[in-house]
Amino acid sequence: MNAIEMIGVRKAFGPTVALESVSTKIHAGTVHALLGENGAGKSTTVKMLSGLLRPDQGQLMVHNREVILESPQQAHALGIQTAFQEMTQIPDLTVTQNLLIPYEPRNLLGLLDRRAAYQQASKILQDLDLAEINPNAIVGELDLALRQKIEIARAVSRQPKILLLDEPTSALTGKDMEWLGRIIARLKAQGTTIIFISHRMMEIRDYCDRLTVLRNGQAVHEGAVEDVTDEEIVRLIIGRSLTATFPVRVDSSRDEVPALAINNVSVGKRLRNASCQLKQGEVLGVAGLQGMGQLELFKACFGVSLPTAGSISVYGQDITITSPADAIKSGIDMGFIPEDRKTEGLFMPLSGRHNISLPIIDRFARFGLVNTEAESKAVAESLVTMQVAERGLTMPPSAFSGGNQQKMIMARWLVAGSRILLMYDPTRGVDIGTKSEIYKLIRQFVADGGSVLLYSTEIEEVVNLSDRVLVCYDGEIAATLGGPDQQEEISEEAIMEIALGHKHPSQHEPQIAQQQSPASAPSAAEPASQVPTDKLAVEGV
Repeated sequence: MNAIEMIGVRKAFGPTVALESVSTKIHAGTVHALLGENGAGKSTTVKMLSGLLRPDQGQLMVHNREVILESPQQAHALGIQTAFQEMTQIPDLTVTQNLLIPYEPRNLLGLLDRRAAYQQASKILQDLDLAEINPNAIVGELDLALRQKIEIARAVSRQPKILLLDEPTSALTGKDMEWLGRIIARLKAQGTTIIFISHRMMEIRDYCDRLTVLRNGQAVHEGAVEDVTDEEIVRLIIGRSLTATFPVRVDSSRDEVPALAINNVSVGKRLRNASCQLKQGEVLGVAGLQGMGQLELFKACFGVSLPTAGSISVYGQDITITSPADAIKSGIDMGFIPEDRKTEGLFMPLSGRHNISLPIIDRFARFGLVNTEAESKAVAESLVTMQVAERGLTMPPSAFSGGNQQKMIMARWLVAGSRILLMYDPTRGVDIGTKSEIYKLIRQFVADGGSVLLYSTEIEEVVNLSDRVLVCYDGEIAATLGGPDQQEEISEEAIMEIALGHKHPSQHEPQIAQQQSPASAPSAAEPASQVPTDKLAVEGV
């Protein structure tokens, strides 16, 4: 029996065809992967099955019966629930309200029963092994991984017959992914059909029975996961062989004044005494399990979070960054690519031109008037470099795939002339082909003399892109791996050992960067002190 069948489905948005004559079958009780590049039609398919879009042509069959889904409520009535990657939560409401809306319990007078709602939400969280989440917490104040788990919990709690998981692991790492694996196994044992969208090959192998590959809006393959190799899947997704996902790493670092020096920086209790140096022409990777201080490190460098102690210097000059505007306008031209591009990186209703030029719009202004010709020329050149279509100049980011949205943020900092990029999970939710393009752009940026501080939830990226790697544990930089003659130190196994507190190699503990002035800066910073090794405990790991 088929849980879902699509027959000749077509969907277009004006001249843009998202799906063209797509036919595929989802067997009941299986975990079925839906694969493809950003823009291949995956999200359009999910939205149609969720009742948010109607196909222009073709049929949708649910449990062998043709259906017309005109609203999410109709999809819910058929037992279809969705957990979206771009989360649908209301940030100013509590966890309880977000879990239950629009089905919150009411009393006899028809008013919301807050006590019953709290108890119901508490039971949902308890049943799904999320008891550490406070039902009264404001969702917007939680980190991205917790918000993603709440999104999944809301869909699962409604006991769906068909569950659509739209890139559910894009914000998850480590134990969070183990948690999701247990949830999927439990649902599959209960007979639930799951449609699983992901760009991570390992997850497809671990979770899924069958797969459908979409390319350019068409279904190009359907079959059992075990019948195709990883290389074949990649070729089906992008239409060509991806022989070298990661570019060859060439040491372009320079032993000059460090591009960025962080000296004993603390941010409350979440980041303590962090010290490191980012060289010119270097990719400095950052690794660690969720909530180990890495996010605070990036935000402190860009003025999003204010350090409670320590100092930061750029090209040997001490600076005070109290806001992102300071980071942009202080003459250092530092750019930040945040983890959530839609809420933190882009103004979705504005055009690409406005999004890209906004932080430095004063550079194109004179006597209060903007030279739009110069602005458009600069933005257009950056879009060409980032391999984004010309229409990105006039159309809003919402008209583009997640990968192109990410490249628009990178284009912004190219226009700004940034020499330092703070890249926090820059390939989150990005397809395989676009990831490869971003990797090459990162290596080209540092080859041209730029510097990159890079964090990724995918340790493979950190290993293959970084010249050196900082490993965070318990709010501290626990160790530094790699260097020109020590690349063999950088491996997934070595990083995870330190990230879990199991290993603490004293010979590679981070050094505290010396504060320097441009006039007196030596050719390389000298070590001043080391982070004490007794700060890392393995209790609770």
